[in-house]
Amino acid sequence: MNRCVIIGGAEIKRYDRARSLIRQDDFIVCCDSGLAHSEPLGVRPKLIVGDFDSHENPHMDVETIVLPREKDDTDTFYAAKLTLERGYGDFLLLGVAGGRLDHTLGNISLMQMLALKGKKCVAVDDYSDMEFVLPGAIYTVNDSYAYFSLLNVSGTAKGVTIKNAKYPLDDAVIACEYAYAISNEPLASQTAEITLNEGRLLLVRVFR
Repeated sequence: MNRCVIIGGAEIKRYDRARSLIRQDDFIVCCDSGLAHSEPLGVRPKLIVGDFDSHENPHMDVETIVLPREKDDTDTFYAAKLTLERGYGDFLLLGVAGGRLDHTLGNISLMQMLALKGKKCVAVDDYSDMEFVLPGAIYTVNDSYAYFSLLNVSGTAKGVTIKNAKYPLDDAVIACEYAYAISNEPLASQTAEITLNEGRLLLVRVFR
């Protein structure tokens, strides 16, 4: 299936960067106040989800799911679960980081849920892109990025290896209590490679 792009209500300043990531065949979902980003991003949603506590229901000729305001799922989490049920396995999240810390952390949990289900999920804000690193794959950072960081948000990550970076690691352990893998740098004209054997890490790649 085509990629699913979920747009939340967090601030977006670099619309040029966000627009460049959107493909013509993406399935666009706007969550509540994420609707405010649709015009600057030059997109028309194919699905609208929200309880409309932060944006009026536009009553567009588009599939719209109106959620109750008192619920367990955030609008964004509901949208992710719904599109997951509809068969999407590749997700781009925009407008999901920044502003309210509780919403940002909730959306990181959303990313973790999708990653643990074997789905590709990348979130992009004005400063960086983010995805989860899991065992069994190589994750890369090229030198178009200024920095990258590995953050542990659950349990203990073991067998962490970083190659082709200013600060390499070999079979390291990263726990939640000590975030020492922050602000690493890919070597010039090289691509940093990240792997791990156990656990999971949030990879944050910082734009130049």
